[in-house]
Amino acid sequence: VARFVLDHRKFAAEFKAFRHRINTLGNKIYSPALLLDQRQALGDVGRLNSCGELKRANYKDVFFANLQRVKESLRVLEEFSKLSDPAIALGFKQLRYKVYEIEKKAFKKISALPDSG
Repeated sequence: VARFVLDHRKFAAEFKAFRHRINTLGNKIYSPALLLDQRQALGDVGRLNSCGELKRANYKDVFFANLQRVKESLRVLEEFSKLSDPAIALGFKQLRYKVYEIEKKAFKKISALPDSG
């Protein structure tokens, strides 16, 4: 949304940097090969969709639903990282707070979008 709908270079770059930082921190805990080996997509209990999960009225809904997922995911990564490396947990926490900051900055621009689309 930041890149293709808002066409906002700074927000798009910030989100891209977040993704790279998350991958860097995550790879310090688990290798991508190990994560893929442990994935059980067919038997995943979270595979089923809830009613609200399939409904989005507009780009704003998509943006805020995705931001909520990012915040929740960072919190989970932060908590589980505490089991193996508190420094990495702190890195995830710092990223989570940066997401809060960009969410606040992006709110006005996203809210100005028309409700269609």
